[in-house]
Amino acid sequence: MKRVLIITYYWPPSGGSGVQRWLKFVKYLPTFGWQPVVYTPSNPESPATDPSLEREVPQEAVVIKRPISEPYQAYKRLFGKGGDKGGAAVVNPINQSGKKSFIQKVSLWVRANLFIPDPRISWVGPSVSYLTKYLEDNPVDAIVSTGPPLSMHLIARELHRRLGIRWVADFRDPWTEIFYFKHLPMTRWAKRRHKSLERSVVQEADAVVSVTRQMTADFASLLENGTRKGKLHTICNGYDEADFITAEPVAPEEKFTLTHTGLFSADGNPLKLWETLAQLCREDDSFSKALKIRLIGKVDREVLDAIDRNGLTPSLENMGYLPHSQIPNIQQSAWGLLLPLRNEPESKAILTGKFFEYLAAGRPIVAFGPQDGEMARVLKETHSGEIFEWEEADSLKKHILDLYRIYCSGIWATDADRTAITKYSRRTLTSEMVEVLKK
Repeated sequence: MKRVLIITYYWPPSGGSGVQRWLKFVKYLPTFGWQPVVYTPSNPESPATDPSLEREVPQEAVVIKRPISEPYQAYKRLFGKGGDKGGAAVVNPINQSGKKSFIQKVSLWVRANLFIPDPRISWVGPSVSYLTKYLEDNPVDAIVSTGPPLSMHLIARELHRRLGIRWVADFRDPWTEIFYFKHLPMTRWAKRRHKSLERSVVQEADAVVSVTRQMTADFASLLENGTRKGKLHTICNGYDEADFITAEPVAPEEKFTLTHTGLFSADGNPLKLWETLAQLCREDDSFSKALKIRLIGKVDREVLDAIDRNGLTPSLENMGYLPHSQIPNIQQSAWGLLLPLRNEPESKAILTGKFFEYLAAGRPIVAFGPQDGEMARVLKETHSGEIFEWEEADSLKKHILDLYRIYCSGIWATDADRTAITKYSRRTLTSEMVEVLKK
């Protein structure tokens, strides 16, 4: 069996979206003849804890955990991050609306200019020292680094330079093209440093994998034409079929339930949706009595405030973070799945991890974002829902009413193309990743 070292910051029992991609690859790699060796911090800063995910780690996997020293606890205190029992928080402090305090501005400046590419940079040196010796005694056939955090790529880069082992750099998010990059108060030196590191990683890695076509195109611009062939790959996120196998069929919610799972940030707050739902509640008392807005995961306080301003709090069920094992059934029982992207131009390139779970759930998706983006393309390809621009109102209202009429009729069906969705299964995507590892 071949061996692959995977350098990742996020790993069970940490929860949240950052864990899922490589947890699922690791789960299925032994099926394709690869033993995963996972290198990860023993004391990470995690958005949530989900011990249930540890059950998905295959027995063939070797997991190495080493302590990390990072300034994130102090940074967290300065920003006032964290959530209350109901899951309210400042989900994205970099791009939060409203005025920041002086101490927040100072903290953000320090984050932007002193910790490049991110606050985990201090882990690079100790990790390289440890892994150099480990790999000399325990050879592997390939190294994978997955980011963010982007510092993981710098660990792999140095190992690649020292040992010459094939290196695959996996990007779950863009680097300098990520939406919040422009909101960071960076000096010109810091921006140049980011650009230089990004170019170095993309050019030195044997293969670069990203999760959307647009990200792949952005990385291609950092390479000479002659070096692009065979180096750049798009392997998107996906869903695990095993998560959606239940002993009993999932029953629909009794109420007209619109569900959102995962992080819900202020810059993805669909104000027109809340206004539309409030209008429909005023116009139709039966709609008001039937409506349930179910939120699962960490929710920005601004989102909850907007729901309250529109008089929708009586219809709100804010459940906070739940173990991932509970999520598929909840998704499958909804009458509609809410998916607002961040209201940023860069969202054209984004396909969130939960999007693929939504596809697998087979319930109508109500998305918000650009009509010419990656998500719009896949929604059309799979017939899984509709996407609306942020200021659309009339067409959104009509669509919500259409979904409500289906609910009233009791029809529990979907127009989704299951064949088109199947290609996004984690097993299929792992087979694609194996091909990249072998080259």
